[in-house]
Amino acid sequence: MKQKHIFGPVPSRRLGLSLGVDLLSFKTCTLDCAYCECGATTNKTTQRKEYVSTADIKAELAEILEQSPKLDYITFAGSGEPCLASNLGEVISYVKENWPTYKIAILTNATLIYDKTIQKEIALADLIVPSIDAVSQDVFEKINLPDTKLEIEKIISGLIEFSKKFEGDIWAEVFVVPGINDTNIELSKIKDVLQKINPKKVQLNSLDRPGTQSWVTKASEEALIAIANYLQPLIVEVASTIIRARNLSPLNTNREDMILNTIKRRPCTMADLEKVCNLKAIEINKYIRRLVHKKIIYSKIEERGEFLVFDNNAGNIEIAS
Repeated sequence: MKQKHIFGPVPSRRLGLSLGVDLLSFKTCTLDCAYCECGATTNKTTQRKEYVSTADIKAELAEILEQSPKLDYITFAGSGEPCLASNLGEVISYVKENWPTYKIAILTNATLIYDKTIQKEIALADLIVPSIDAVSQDVFEKINLPDTKLEIEKIISGLIEFSKKFEGDIWAEVFVVPGINDTNIELSKIKDVLQKINPKKVQLNSLDRPGTQSWVTKASEEALIAIANYLQPLIVEVASTIIRARNLSPLNTNREDMILNTIKRRPCTMADLEKVCNLKAIEINKYIRRLVHKKIIYSKIEERGEFLVFDNNAGNIEIAS
């Protein structure tokens, strides 16, 4: 079967070896974050619905998980906010009922976590990683460009409420945007919220791959360390730009499909693709040239090197077998 909604396993900076599950149509989100590595949001919404067939997701998961791959997490993430998918709870339950040894993680911007239905659906997860980039509405709007219905105060209250009853782990993520959310006033508010949530750890992140808006810059390591020290006694780690390499055996044997699915969900260097796909650069280049020629992807030079980026104008393109 050709995997369209399952990607990886990906050697994640945060989660180790992660198998991604994407329950959304391309770039559907409640936010249009200025730093997003997936590109601009093309469908900004707060409407929950079945964006991807539940039957298709289950079939793809079964095909992969019946091979008993070694994974640290099955991660619900991808091209938007996973809590927008109305079948999120059903798919999580399906995994837990059939492959209970696997841990489930959800990467969420937490914008809908005040919803009691969503709180119940994600309660079965082992790990929730919510983003907390802002506490002030003006900073929230500047960095995250939210749907007009969203209010940061309601989001924060819902996240604090959820954290008090969630039995799994919570790792909070703060994406630092220099000059915007690293002021003394905003950091003080973020620290206060983090202490109320009491996550197992806080991860500080900054620009590593090309963001959506060019004005977003990368925070220096010194600045991130200073913020980490300020947030003590919370346990804080600065996200490393080093991807932990592992000997991977790709579960998706359609190589062009695997490469495109990886780039579509996050810009990658050639070194990133070698690790994720367990292929040599000379072989990857064959597929990259074809994808560039078709104008499905393009290259972009950044501080960490040359990135291969999915062209949003290509839409939900499928690779011919």
